[in-house]
Amino acid sequence: MRILVLLIAACASEKPAAVKTTAPAEDPRALRAIASFSSISDRGERSRALFVEASRVFLHPRCANCHPSGDTPAQGMDMHRHDPPVIRGKDDGGVAGMRCTGCHQDDNLELAKVPGAPHWQLAPIGMAWVGKSPRAICEQMKDPARNGHRSLAQIVEHNGHDKLVSWGWKPGHDRDPAPGTQDELGRIVQAWVETGAECPPEGAR
Repeated sequence: MRILVLLIAACASEKPAAVKTTAPAEDPRALRAIASFSSISDRGERSRALFVEASRVFLHPRCANCHPSGDTPAQGMDMHRHDPPVIRGKDDGGVAGMRCTGCHQDDNLELAKVPGAPHWQLAPIGMAWVGKSPRAICEQMKDPARNGHRSLAQIVEHNGHDKLVSWGWKPGHDRDPAPGTQDELGRIVQAWVETGAECPPEGAR
């Protein structure tokens, strides 16, 4: 009887197993929801934070590869030089005999592993992003002389609905897509404009 009592007491004194309360790891490919910026009370600071978030897409290789600082696009997540060798040309669409549309069609060619989307071409040199900070990209994006003469409203439309931009999330052939979705990027850029289209300071990431 005494042994039974001791066993019961020993069991009662054992601590219950610890319950894991660690939140699941945040998806590095996700973009922050607009609501998550509402805690930033200062309008200008919120605007700058929104652009830094959008720059995660702009600086991702899926987008930056076609925004080179020179005349040659890059490929892949390691941003290696385009193969076969091509150059920009006067209209950003390649030179005679090596036009972008000679290989890149309006859709991905899965069997040939060639990406494609409507109006495939390099971004204008004024919108070069490779090696640039979010602040530099922000200033370029707001400057009509460097953004294709677009207004801020047109910048929102371009990011949120342009079919060539949308390829970044549908790159095909097991390529890594840009963070988030095009709809999310469009809403972030819209919120950035609505809060004053402020540019982040140098060094902001």
